[in-house]
Parts: sequence; structure tokens; C-alpha cells
Amino acid sequence: MSADYSVVIPTTGRDNLRRLLETLDTASGPRPREIIVVDDRPDGEDLTLPDTEPPVRVVRSGGRGPAAARNAGWRHATGAWIAFLDDDVVIAADWPARLADDLRDIDETTAASTARIEVALPAHRKPTDEERGVARLADARWITADMAYRRTVLAEVGGFDERFPRAFREDADLAIRVCLAGYRIADGRRRTSHPVRQTGALASVRAQRGNADNALMRRKYGAQWRQRIGEAAGLLPRHTLTTAAGAAALALGVTRHRRAALACATVWTALTADFAARRIAPGPRTPVEVGQMILSSALIPPAACWHRLRGELRHRHATHASPLALLFDRDDTLIVDVPYNADPAKVRPVPGAADALRAVRAAGLRLGVVSNQSGVARGLISHAQLAAVNSRVEELLGPFETWQVCVHGEDDGCACRKPAPGMVQRAAAQLGVDVRRCVLIGDTGADIAAATSAGARAILVPTARTRPEEVERARREAAVAPDLTEAVRLAMAGGR
Repeated sequence: MSADYSVVIPTTGRDNLRRLLETLDTASGPRPREIIVVDDRPDGEDLTLPDTEPPVRVVRSGGRGPAAARNAGWRHATGAWIAFLDDDVVIAADWPARLADDLRDIDETTAASTARIEVALPAHRKPTDEERGVARLADARWITADMAYRRTVLAEVGGFDERFPRAFREDADLAIRVCLAGYRIADGRRRTSHPVRQTGALASVRAQRGNADNALMRRKYGAQWRQRIGEAAGLLPRHTLTTAAGAAALALGVTRHRRAALACATVWTALTADFAARRIAPGPRTPVEVGQMILSSALIPPAACWHRLRGELRHRHATHASPLALLFDRDDTLIVDVPYNADPAKVRPVPGAADALRAVRAAGLRLGVVSNQSGVARGLISHAQLAAVNSRVEELLGPFETWQVCVHGEDDGCACRKPAPGMVQRAAAQLGVDVRRCVLIGDTGADIAAATSAGARAILVPTARTRPEEVERARREAAVAPDLTEAVRLAMAGGR
């Protein structure tokens, strides 16, 4: 592909901006179509920028944060690719050439290319807590310090969510939505350096404001959102316990319940000391650093809880159309239907099934199967044979986190056989997601009815045996897709 790209740099006026623009101007490789600097200061004098080729174009975004600034930038851009750079990064002298190499031969299913971020830590001593925090950027999965997106994909998903006011989570949120739209994000080979800035003794306490953004991520993507971005579990449960112990100690002390107050104070002290020790141990352990860690370790838990509560209240009505789990009918949806199949050797996936499920897993969604198998009740297939066939499905298509199978006949009066909602509800419960954030993909009206009566969304993929009236009803009440691949894309994008 040709390197048709625009560079967008949101800025708050950092000194490094001039150096970054000068490097772009002299760097080897294909020049960008345009360079757009987005001034995100609420007010202030005009930026003093170097002369470059092409000339820098300045856009103002009014101090609304990096998400809004990047949106303002790419919406003014005209390149096929939008290369986002932070104003404090240091790029190599051949960065344009490296970017062109990363974008060359990328297929249409790839929406973005990330750089490898490097953080230079001091060589003469152990890094401080703040420096270790910045170093974690090198392991971040999707960081827009240097990331190129297709402009058409940004337009398709609506760009950055401007409800994220800080340079935190807005990049991961965009990447999740891009993956849910059916695209992939490629790891590039270009390298970009991110500096370690000293932002003050209580930087770690101020960083707890990000817990409000975590609340929005939970609202949008469910309790498993950290897993979807490849991040380990957070410390909020521990911080909540520490804060509760401290608050209880104060309250009990005021009301003269001395013994109980002492017990709670002991718990608070132990948790705080342990937290501080864990933060002090890997650092330089200078008197100043130790003092800062002790003070901030006492302040972080209540700050984290306060900001999380603030975020939960602010975003309590936030909604998002993306699902948390995809459920599938088995026969004629995932595999070619062989009536009452008892032979694993006869299992054949429908065209595109493996690739579609691979995309779902890459996007971090939960997977389940919801299937009527009345052949067991009819005596045409045994439980062991059914299990063997289902095992073969997983061998060919990968694992599913829940299998909900009804082995009853039509006249047994069970609550699980589709079109009853029982299996859909049980699948959602076993996956630990709200049934309203599930999508069932199937080939019959019973699939659609089971989903809608349970409160889930539904998508019909008609086959030769799907009745015309079932298709018409699905068009009115759910959604219809021509094949499994399109059904998965539609489900992940949250569309109808």
C-alpha cells in the first residue's frame, strides 16, 4: 500500500513539541500528507512552531482532553491513515519509513498499527515508583502515543469516546470498539521513546482519578473489562477494605468503642504498611522516596474509592450497544446439520465459522452454545455420543465457556427447550453477564424467540430450511444476516 497518512498531534504546549516536529521534517521516508497539531489548551497564546514540509496546521479543541483533541484532529485530516503521536514522545530519524513498512501489505481487516513504546529508565539506580508507573506504558496493549488508524474505521466507530477526559483508557476503549466491529490491530515494528516526567511527590495519589474512568469501562464492557484489554486485576477491592477499616476506626473511636476501634485501626495499619512495603521494595529506597511512599500509601486507598464512587455516579446511566457474550445454536449455525448426528467424524463447521469465532475471542467476548438435542429423548443418540460430537465441535472451532443443551422432546414440557428462554438465561448466568448484553445467533424462529423472551438480542442466519415467516419476523423483531461471518460482525458492532 502507499503511505498515504496524516499526522495528528494533540498538545498542551509541551516543550518537546518543537523537537518532535523538527524530527518529522528531517526524517527519512514518505512525508505525511499533512501535520495537524491540535492545541488543547483552554486558552493561551498561539503556539510557536517550526517551519516544516508540509506546513503544520493548528486546530483548537478548547481544553476538553486528549480524546476530544484527537477527534478534532482526525476529522480535519484527509489521509487514508491517521498517525497519532503524543507531543512528548521522541521518534526515530527514520520514523516515516518505519511507519510505511508497518502499513505496507496490511489487509482490509486490519484497522490499526501500534508502535513499540520504549521507556528509558535510569541506569545508575533503581527506578522510583513514578518511573515504574511510566515504564508500564511499554507493556500497554493499545497506546495512542504512537498508533496509526484507518480514517474510515475511525469514522465507522465514531472515533474516541469524549467521556474519557484524561489520557487514560480512551485508547483502550477505542481499540475494543474497533475489534468489536470485526477488525484486528497489528503490532508494528517501529519504535518510539516515551520520556519519564517528574510530576510531583503525590503523582500516584492524583493518578487515582483514573478510577472514575474505570467505572465507565465497567459500564461499557462489564466486570471482565480488564481481561479484554490484557490487564491484571486492580487493587480497588483491597483499597476498599483499607478505607473501610480506617473509616470504621475513626467512627468507633468517636463513639468511644475503644476496643473495636483499636481492632479496625490495627487492620488499617497492617494493610497500609503492607501496601507501602510492596511499593518501597523495588525502588531506590532513599529517605525521600520512602517518605513519599508511606504518605501516598495512606492516601491512595481513600482517593481510589472516592474517584471510583464519583465515576459510578457520573456514569450510572452510561450505556453501550456492544455485547458481552455471543451464544450460538449448534446445528446449521456452527456446524453443518446432520440430523441426530452420533458420529464425531461427520462434524463439519459451516464456512467461515473458525475465523468468525477467532475474531470473537480476540475481542474478548464470552462464548456459549445453546442447542436443542431431542434425539436423546427419542432414543436416537446417547448422552455419551452427544458429548463426543460436542467435543469434536470444540476440537475444530475452539472452546466454548458454556454448553447449554436441552435433551428433552417437544412434548416434555420443559423450561429449557427453545423457544423457551431457559437455556439462554442459564448461559448468561454461567458466563456471569447480564442477559441483556448477550446475542444469540441461530437459524430458526425458535432461536429468535428464546433470545427475545429471555431479554437477549438475536440474529437469524437463514438456511434452506428456515421458514419464510421466520425470516420476516426476525426482520421485524431482531436482525437477519446472510451468513455466520456477517452475523458475528453485526453482533460485535452492536448493530441491528
